[in-house]
Amino acid sequence: MLKTLIVEDSPVFRKTFKEALCKRFPLMAVEEALDGKEALEKITTFLPDLVFMDIRLPGETGLELTRRMKASHPHIVIIILTDYDLPEYREAAHDGGADGFIAKGALNLEDIGTLLESMFPGRVLDSEGPARKTPC
Repeated sequence: MLKTLIVEDSPVFRKTFKEALCKRFPLMAVEEALDGKEALEKITTFLPDLVFMDIRLPGETGLELTRRMKASHPHIVIIILTDYDLPEYREAAHDGGADGFIAKGALNLEDIGTLLESMFPGRVLDSEGPARKTPC
């Protein structure tokens, strides 16, 4: 099971993205955080393998938060999500330690599946039968 944290201040996007992830990856456990403070708490209690991080958050930016998370938990895979697909944001995300960068307008669950399979080889991302229950 892959443990995933969505850090996003938009409740509509956060809920929709979580539902889509849970539907596409039924064995993924997904938690949510709406800002940096909540995200840092979830990092220590939920211990995610993967974080989808919005760039624009209240208080601390997603780029600053990525640096902090990578400094204390370098094994966590962080993928930046943003409405702003700008070269300088991609560069800042890479420089801050992000493992991936996805423009929200180009969000595609099949592409995310391919990306996750390359980042977590051998991990079960899909259910192994209709009787399996989702951790979401």
